[in-house]
Amino acid sequence: MGLIGEVLLLPLAPVRGSAWVIRQVLNEAERIYYDPATIRTELAQLEERLESGEIDEEEFDRLEDGLLDRLETSMRGNAGTSEWT
Repeated sequence: MGLIGEVLLLPLAPVRGSAWVIRQVLNEAERIYYDPATIRTELAQLEERLESGEIDEEEFDRLEDGLLDRLETSMRGNAGTSEWT
C-alpha cells in the first residue's frame, strides 16, 4: 500500500492493531485446545473423576466423546490453522 493509503488508514490503526491481537489470541487458544497432549491429559483427568465417583458413566461417556472428537480433529492436522472451519 502506498504512502497515501497508509495516511488515509492511519485513523484505523488502533482497530487494525486490536484485530491482529485478537487473531493471535484466537490462534493460540485453538492451538492449545487441539493439542493432543492437552487432550490426553484431560482424558486421564476424566478417567480419574470417574474412578473417584465424581461423575457417572453417562457423563463420562458424553465428555469422553467430546474429547475424542477433538483428538481426531487434531490428528487430521486441521486444528490451529486459519484454513479450517
